[in-house]
Amino acid sequence: MRTRPVLVFDGDCGFCTSCVSFVERRLRPDCEAVPWQFADLAALGVPPERAAHEALWVTPTGRVYGGARAVAKILLRTGRGWAPLGALLMVPPVRWVAGAVYRLVADNRHRIPGGTAACAAPLPRRR
Repeated sequence: MRTRPVLVFDGDCGFCTSCVSFVERRLRPDCEAVPWQFADLAALGVPPERAAHEALWVTPTGRVYGGARAVAKILLRTGRGWAPLGALLMVPPVRWVAGAVYRLVADNRHRIPGGTAACAAPLPRRR
């Protein structure tokens, strides 16, 4: 059983990799960060389609948070001054706005400085 959460991100995306590097260097959450391309997704209980769609925070008990909620969990895990922001991001209606902003950034990360064609998110999942 894992004792630390796992942050799963898109290792092919320069924007995502830069964000995770910043988080590891500056915020230092107590977690393991792993690109989804190299993660044992089955052991984490995460379908590859979801891992390709959004950043994920997987708790030691196997609970999975995606997108803006994953960002909130990272901030909560850092403690210090970032935890209140993480808590705020979990509360409606802030959570809904954060989710929309996350999706906007994720869908356009290939257009952000430092982004490449590899950063283009896959087509949205059909329901």
